[in-house]
Amino acid sequence: MSIPGEATSFHTKLEQAAQMLVHLAHHFVGVPVTVVCDSWFGNDSLFKPVRNYLGNSFHLLSRLRSNAVLYSMVPTKSTKGKRGRPHKYGNRLGTCTEVAARIKAQASTHRVFLYGQYRDVLASTKLVMLKTLKCPVRVVWVFRKTQWIALFSTDLDLTSDQIIEYYGARWKIESGFKEIKQDIGSSKSQTRNAHAVINHINFSMMAATVTWIYGARLLTIPERRHKVRGRNSFAFSDLRHIIAKAALTDDFDAVCRTHDKLPRKSFVATLLRMVA
Repeated sequence: MSIPGEATSFHTKLEQAAQMLVHLAHHFVGVPVTVVCDSWFGNDSLFKPVRNYLGNSFHLLSRLRSNAVLYSMVPTKSTKGKRGRPHKYGNRLGTCTEVAARIKAQASTHRVFLYGQYRDVLASTKLVMLKTLKCPVRVVWVFRKTQWIALFSTDLDLTSDQIIEYYGARWKIESGFKEIKQDIGSSKSQTRNAHAVINHINFSMMAATVTWIYGARLLTIPERRHKVRGRNSFAFSDLRHIIAKAALTDDFDAVCRTHDKLPRKSFVATLLRMVA
C-alpha cells in the first residue's frame, strides 16, 4: 500500500498491533489496559514496547504454549562470593505440560460464565516467572476430559475465574472478525492505496455495527435460520436476512425519506445517524 506524499515503511503484525494499542490507550488516560490475545501475540515482542509507553498499567492475558518453561517466583540464593549478577528467577519448574501433570490432582471446580451460560470447569492456578516476558504471571490450567489449556495474565490481581471468563469472551471477537471479513466483505478490497483500504475497513466495521444495533432494537428475538444443537442465540447472517427482507418492503422508504430532497444521500445519512 502507498500513501501519496509519504514514504511507506514495512511493519510486522506485532509492531502494527503495538502501535494500535498505544494509539487506542491515549483515549483512555489513567485507565488500566488489559489486552486479551491468542498465544501468537502473547509474547515479549508485543508486551515490551507497549509497556514501555503505558507503564505498569498495561497487562497481557493470553494462552500459554505447552512447551513454555516456568520458573518459581523466589530466586535461588547465590553462593556468597560467587561472581556474576544475582539470580532473577527461581528454580526451574519444568514446561507447562510437565507442571500441568503435577498439579492436576490439586485442581478445583470453578463456576464461571462462559459462552452465554454458567459452567463448571476444573482449574488450578500458580504464580510463576516467565523468561519470555521477564516478569511474574498468574497461570491458570483449565482441565477438560482429555485435554487442557493454560492461560496466563501479567495482572496478578485477577482471579482464576476472571482470567477464564476474559479469555472465553475472546471468541466473540473472533466471530466479529469473521463477520466483517466474510459476511461484510472487508477482505475483498481491491484497492492498493492506504487511505482507500482504511476507508473500506471503516465502512465494513460501520456496517457490522449498524447490523447489530438493528438487531438490538428488534422487539422479538430472531429465529435461527440454520439451527445448531445447543445454540439458541441468533447469528449475524440471520440479521442480514431480516434487513434484506425489510429493505424490499414499501415501509423502508419511510426510514430513508427519499422524497424530502435532502442535500446528501438520505440512506447514507440515516446510517451515519444510527452509528453516531
